[in-house]
Amino acid sequence: MNKPIYIAGVAMTRFGRHDGSMQDLAQSAVHDAVADADVDLNAVQAFYAANVFGGMVLGQVLLRDLGVTGPAIYNVENACASGATGVHLACHALEAGRYDTVVVFGVEQLTALGGGALPLQKNDYMTSLYARAGLTLPSVYAMRATRYLHEFGVKPEVLAEVAVKNRRHGGLNPYAQTRTGVSVDEVMDSRMVFDPLTLLQCCPSAVDGAAALVLTTRKPTKHSKPVRVLASVVQSGRQEIGHDDILAAEITTRAAQLAYREAGVKPADLDMVELHDAFTIAELVYYNALGLCERGEAHELLQSGATALGGRVPVNPSGGLLAKGHPLGATGVAQMVEAVWQLEGRAGERQIPNAGLALTQCTGGGIAGVDHAASAVHILGH
Repeated sequence: MNKPIYIAGVAMTRFGRHDGSMQDLAQSAVHDAVADADVDLNAVQAFYAANVFGGMVLGQVLLRDLGVTGPAIYNVENACASGATGVHLACHALEAGRYDTVVVFGVEQLTALGGGALPLQKNDYMTSLYARAGLTLPSVYAMRATRYLHEFGVKPEVLAEVAVKNRRHGGLNPYAQTRTGVSVDEVMDSRMVFDPLTLLQCCPSAVDGAAALVLTTRKPTKHSKPVRVLASVVQSGRQEIGHDDILAAEITTRAAQLAYREAGVKPADLDMVELHDAFTIAELVYYNALGLCERGEAHELLQSGATALGGRVPVNPSGGLLAKGHPLGATGVAQMVEAVWQLEGRAGERQIPNAGLALTQCTGGGIAGVDHAASAVHILGH
């Protein structure tokens, strides 16, 4: 980026079931983030509110009771990539000089939907037709898992090892929805959802939470090692024609390559990654898409311990979506909160020693005929 953009403050609520309102969640995260940045709420020039199921003008509704009326409030919806997209748009405005201090927050209250599979979008007739035939996101990822196991000759237990790792990390995160560890046998013995994916290989769908961060072009003085946004990329899916490779994750590969170029770094330079592990197979697919390994080596990278805490490039030290939870609009922002805590040495028991460069990746939206609707990749460093 041409102009330095700093993350001056971050905050998030615990992810899980909350008895309070969505206003309570969002306001808590925003209040704590501006306090962490040592910024007056009235000095914030714009707010970016990310959410999927909250309805119209949600940002204005959520911020009203904090006394925030008047500044620009942008409402951002881009499926699971909503929060990361909000950060991307905010970076554009800051780099252009439109603002010098903004807040991006994401919030979701999925428990209000009653649990179970999330509602499908109603504006894509092709998606509705596919869903009626059983082609939902869990089934798509199950096909990816089946293809991976077949093509590379590995056993289903390797998928369970992703859940074991991330649940172990989540046990160290007081903000995670699930903090209990599991064994490979427990993962494999949990209820089958779509073969070969069992219940503990799918991220929880009933979760509430919010996360917020303060972005500014003014160099912060509160924290000794302020974190910068070195790259911010959002891409949409390309139309898939013919026999497409379901293990390629082309949209994430493309976004990651653009981000590496923008930041002037390589995958080997990364000290940590927070990625979109909505299903166990997704983590393995994204290892390859992000350039952490070559095709067919993802399970070997996992089993080597390189992506666990203490390894060469810990992936999802927060616990990821599988353990931390996935309140859609908040997820992309929460990934960056974890990255900032790690880069500033504030991650407690799960701290990665001398972390200096982090990548976050979030995909969103399943629509017919494309490889996801959106993918966002951010690279953070000093």
